[in-house]
Amino acid sequence: MLSTDLEARLAVAAAIARDAAALALRHFADIGTLAVSMKGPQDWLTEADGAVERLIVSRLATAFPADRVLGEEGGGSVVADRLWVIDPIDGTANFARGLPHFSIAIAFVVDGITQLAVVHEPVAGHLYLGRRGHGATRNGQRIAVSRTCDPRRAFLDIGYSSRVPYADYTDVTRRLLEAGIYVRQGGSGVLGLAQVADGRIDAFFERFLKPWDALAGLLLIEEAGGRVNDFIAGGKGIADGNVALGCTPALWEPLAALTALEPPPAIA
Repeated sequence: MLSTDLEARLAVAAAIARDAAALALRHFADIGTLAVSMKGPQDWLTEADGAVERLIVSRLATAFPADRVLGEEGGGSVVADRLWVIDPIDGTANFARGLPHFSIAIAFVVDGITQLAVVHEPVAGHLYLGRRGHGATRNGQRIAVSRTCDPRRAFLDIGYSSRVPYADYTDVTRRLLEAGIYVRQGGSGVLGLAQVADGRIDAFFERFLKPWDALAGLLLIEEAGGRVNDFIAGGKGIADGNVALGCTPALWEPLAALTALEPPPAIA
């Protein structure tokens, strides 16, 4: 795909993300009236998720009718040469409780490689953009991962998934804490990854994420000078989900050892 084509797609995706964020904020301002349901334990769904996803899908289909879309709520194709992977509201549990830590994610995958990343943090007004080989930005300013190299000074956001045993989550958290790492659970995987790229925190880890929660944030980290695991892994991550680890370069080896029996391969 030509560089100009990718640049055009990134500009369109950024504009769509801004409009999607505005729609999400309108719903967020009136959160008490939203219809809320549960897809599973602590797996929230609001009518805002569907409304925001419909906006994104409709706009992408109009702009790029030959591309395919994979979304958290609406599903879609997982086999396509040109695939948009979207999460209308990542951090819905926070959103539904009136907490501001949520985000909108749009990634563009070409022939199994993530090429574009858009993450919008609506309440803060932060728009993160990344293009493979061209760096990452927040509101137009270049960003970079932190310089933290000592685990005892590291700040890590850990995600939790009900798809893995509870003991795994508690064991990993214990090992991280014993190593002196400050651990939090923010509740939005892709926003946690974007904050690593922005140098606001030092690392993000989750044993299992779906592609819409991971791809955009992982590319942002790569383009901001960090290290990430091979989430897509020949298509496995897009089809089934995968482990996600992203951090500063100096923290890669200790965190890979602390978070996995077999450390995932890094992408430099």
